[in-house]
Amino acid sequence: MATGGLTDLEQEAWRGFLLTHDRLWRALAERLASLNVSMAEYSVLNLLHEAGPDGMRMSELAERRLMSSGGFTRLADRLESRGLIERRRSAVDGRGFDATLTRSGRTLIRRARRSHHNDLRELFFDRLDDDHLRGLAEIWARLDPGSDPGADSDRDSLNTVP
Repeated sequence: MATGGLTDLEQEAWRGFLLTHDRLWRALAERLASLNVSMAEYSVLNLLHEAGPDGMRMSELAERRLMSSGGFTRLADRLESRGLIERRRSAVDGRGFDATLTRSGRTLIRRARRSHHNDLRELFFDRLDDDHLRGLAEIWARLDPGSDPGADSDRDSLNTVP
């Protein structure tokens, strides 16, 4: 048995997850950096791309990015100062703010998505078959804090990190 009360198999599985996550994250971040985009910036730009021309509430973006409102505001400030997003008072209730992509933001995210998706294929998807991918999708669903471990794992609401 491994130290800390973990079995050797548990330790091997956990260590493998951490090392693989770190290697993939670093490689993907390095490749996005060549486009002058961080992983956090890419995530926000991608969410806005998926939201379409109406954009998304700032509060929802922060929530989906799992960031504090202050941390997200600083990130949005950087994106806005680079001319990639614009913020405007919400037309729905006038209290919150919506963010939308600018023309420059749309151009950048299209390039970044093509590059990032190619990188994901090379570094991750091309190394796994459909059974492996289904197994991973089931694992991620099972580990979702909001999931019911006894419930069927078929979900159409799984979030993707492109």
